[in-house]
Amino acid sequence: MKFAVFFLTGLLVFPAVAQKNWTASCLTNMSQLDDSFPGDVGIFVKSLSDGEICEFQADKRWYLASTIKIPVAIALLREVEKGQIDLQKKLTLKRSDYVDGSGDLLWQDPGKSFTVQHLLKNMLEQSDSTATDMLIGLMGVGTLNKTIHELARDFAPLTTILQVRYDAYGELHPKAKTLTNMDFIELKKFPVAKRYEAFAKLIQVPVSELKTASIEEAFEKYYARGLNSTTLRSFGSLLEKLARGQVLNKAHTALVLKYMQEMKTGENRLKAGLPKDVVFAQKTGTQVARMCNVGIAASKKKAQQKTVIVACAEKYLDQAGAEKVLKKMADALTEEGAFKNF
Repeated sequence: MKFAVFFLTGLLVFPAVAQKNWTASCLTNMSQLDDSFPGDVGIFVKSLSDGEICEFQADKRWYLASTIKIPVAIALLREVEKGQIDLQKKLTLKRSDYVDGSGDLLWQDPGKSFTVQHLLKNMLEQSDSTATDMLIGLMGVGTLNKTIHELARDFAPLTTILQVRYDAYGELHPKAKTLTNMDFIELKKFPVAKRYEAFAKLIQVPVSELKTASIEEAFEKYYARGLNSTTLRSFGSLLEKLARGQVLNKAHTALVLKYMQEMKTGENRLKAGLPKDVVFAQKTGTQVARMCNVGIAASKKKAQQKTVIVACAEKYLDQAGAEKVLKKMADALTEEGAFKNF
């Protein structure tokens, strides 16, 4: 009888309990996706209009890959707002600036000059790693980390993209530090399965002297160091502050979101599972057995309706499978009604 009274009282005082809430099924669905995926997944989702949250493995640290380019953009523009950096300042591309990865700066000749704003645009739209490291070099890695630590304390130290290469390949052999940026570009031309032998040849040591059995193992050891990582909840908090205009002024907030909306990668990830009437300002990141997709989903009809999404996958077998599970995560959110008010 005591239970029955409590139950009825609960219905009278809290009628919303009986209503369907998208967060109720979200955790179950994400757990099921994780169980069926040959690897691990995590997600943090927050509706900024009503504060509803779904999170799965969101307090675990995840390697962020190129999604760190959002914190880089925020830190850079905060320096602009302080008057320390001018967006129209020109930087000259040097041979030592090239970094393997995406972006058209790899195909530009040394000696060409680009404005800071052009590099910012390239970094967010094309995930241009050369542009990223040029911008980090301009403001200083110390400034980058000080700024982001003030905004989101759970972020581990962020490094240049090139430093990631030195750190990861350093797990294979100390002679990795003798390589140049151009050497890493040559290594990237080999598929991961062939890169192990190519690296040994490049540093002129026998394969038997390498410290790990594979490139994958070397990267796993690097990831274990915790660099360029944070919790999904912490990244979600940073994105929320960006969306609410709490980290940058109105013009710079709009600029970052515009470039994120025009990003040219990630069409098969979260975006593929979102409703068609949703605008997704996003950034993707991909590294050996690591993939993330983060962003701010906004309604085309109701500007106040925004949802932050931070999702990652790790230790998977193939990139296509990881992209598919990220899409399934967005599919589940859509079917659960996470965007029903959009």
